[in-house]
This record gives sequence, C-alpha cells and structure tokens, in this order.
Amino acid sequence: MDAVLQFARAQREKIIALIQALVEVESPSLDAAAGQRFLDLFSDVVAPLGKFRILRGGHLRCEFDLPGDRKRGQILALGHYDTVWPAGTLETMPFRRAKGRLWGPGVLDMKAGLAFLVFAMRALRELEIPVPHRVVLQVNADEEVGSESSRTFTEQAARQSKAVLVLEPGAGLEGRLKTARKGVGSFQIRVQGVAAHAGVDFSAGASAIVELARQIERIAGFTDLSRGVTVNPGVVAGGTRSNVVAAEARAEVDFRISRLRDAAPLAKKFASLRPVDKRCRIQVAGGLNRPPMERTPGVVALFRLAQQVGRELGVRVEESSTGGGSDGNFTAALGVPTLDGLGAVGEGAHASHESILIDRIADRTALLAKLVASIP
Repeated sequence: MDAVLQFARAQREKIIALIQALVEVESPSLDAAAGQRFLDLFSDVVAPLGKFRILRGGHLRCEFDLPGDRKRGQILALGHYDTVWPAGTLETMPFRRAKGRLWGPGVLDMKAGLAFLVFAMRALRELEIPVPHRVVLQVNADEEVGSESSRTFTEQAARQSKAVLVLEPGAGLEGRLKTARKGVGSFQIRVQGVAAHAGVDFSAGASAIVELARQIERIAGFTDLSRGVTVNPGVVAGGTRSNVVAAEARAEVDFRISRLRDAAPLAKKFASLRPVDKRCRIQVAGGLNRPPMERTPGVVALFRLAQQVGRELGVRVEESSTGGGSDGNFTAALGVPTLDGLGAVGEGAHASHESILIDRIADRTALLAKLVASIP
C-alpha cells in the first residue's frame, strides 16, 4: 500500500475527531464572536505545523514547516471556515456518525476539507517526504457572503503561487474535482413609478410593478444557454397596498457566465434597459462578483497530475464543472493554475442532509499530500 495512504488510514479516527471539533464550533458568516472561537481552535491545530497569522477581517494564513531544503516557489491551499448555518443549528442538526457518514452543519462545506489538509501536512512531515515549494494555507472568513474582505488577500497570495488547491468539496458522490466554475454576479433593478388611487384616479398613476414585470420579461431573455449564460430574477418586491398604483418596485437578479468575455456584453444589456411607460424611471446597479474559473491549459495540467497521483493511490480521479463559485474563481482569473473540489466527498451542502462519506476520508487526505509533493 502507498505509504501516504497507509498513514491517512491509520489516522482516520484522529481526522474524524478534528472534523467533529471544527463542526461543533459553529462559525456562521458575519458572526465575529463565533468566528473568533473557530480561529482560536484552528490556530491551536496549525501552530505545531508552521507559522500562522490572523489577517485583517478574521482570515487565517499559515505557512507550513515541511521537509525539503530548497523551496522553489509557493503552493496556496485555499479554504473558508464560515458557513451558511446560523448559530444554534447544532441543537437541531448535531454532529453525528451514522450510515457510513459524518453529518452536521458545515461538515461538507467545508470543515472536513480543512481537516484533510492539516493531516496531509502531518503526513508529509512524519513520513519526511520532501516538498519542493512553500505551502501556504489561507482560510477565509467570508466566502459564503461574497469574500469582500478576503479577496485582496486571496489574490495577493495567489500572485505569489505556482498553483492553488481549493479545499471545497468534490462534485457528487464520486468526489469529482472541479476544473471550471461559472462566474457569479447580480444586478439590482429599481423602478420608480407614479402613485395614484387605484379606484378614484387610476389613469393618473404609472405602476412601477407593471413596468418591472415588462422589464423582467426582457431580462429573462438575456439567458443564453448555448454560451453558459443564465440570468435569474430571483427576488421581486414592490407596492404598498392593493388599492394604490405602485410607485416603487425592485428586483434582484442573479447571473452566471462561463467565460469572462461575456461579462461586458451582459452588463451592456442591463444598462440599456429603458421604460416602456415613459412616466417610469429605471435604475440599474450591480455587476460581476466572482469571475469565472475557466478550464485553461494550466488547470488541465494540474488536474492531469492529480489523476496520476490518484492512480498511485488506486483511486479514479474525475473532473467536472459547476455553476457555483468559490474563492478559486479569483485565483484562476489571475492565470494561476487552480484545482478545486479537493475536499470531502459527500452531499447536501447548505441542506439539512449535509454529510460526508467516511470511507473517502483517507484517500482524499492522501491525494492532497501527494499532490502537494508532486507539483514540479
């Protein structure tokens, strides 16, 4: 058996214990006190393995002390500790071990991935496997809410790196790695109409709701599935009472793009919206939040290396693309080879059945360790 895989299998119960500890320190996005509790715990975990510091905004960066004399460059491992689950979720959705899985809020997305990386680094140290590059882990506090404060730090670290390994969960119960992600953005549409009494003075009014409905029909037409462009008006609101011609209405629109070159033409379409009823006014704000992670030759080369490592472990490594975004979108957009989905294998991210497969813990940990050591 491969020595790294043997190590990971021998350490599986310790990996599970760490996953449980991380899950049971709830860390919802934008909850600074909860985030600090998680940082206190995770700092104690990584402190024996290297040098760490807390960045502005509550993000953690750690450089591991690994075997090997001459470090030729840097590899960035990227994750986040914030979750979509509010504080108190453990009361109704406790961490548990059942049916060959670990269950709990944040276990898949993505606290297990953080635990895998920690034990991958331990494997390299204890087996004295030389690593030709510095390995830096950055764990962000705000990925689930747009990465507003962490993006600068992520891009800064990526620019210094030869490759980025993203600890988000794999795709499906096969744990497929992610070689492409759509870019993500949003637009906010506001319509100002003219209020009037719906019974006494109907003709004097200009309904913002009716105008917005006309605009939504046009906006929906911006979707182009042949190019991987989707536009979804997801939130609509307006008006005050049913007997008042609405003076105001708004919509929040999500959009996804597969290629960065589609962002500007789409923004131009939104900017070109004009009212059908000239008595109404339209305001448009927003734009691209995460650029797409495109399947570049550098990404493909990194994936092929992961496939080779998988063969050494006796594991089939497959790839996928997804419409969701991650912090890997930022690093890939800089031209840095980025491989995503290297974390846990499971299902139910952001859902009540969030869980990971116990029998995939060891091979995913070993894959990370060997991949880090194999990047030329």
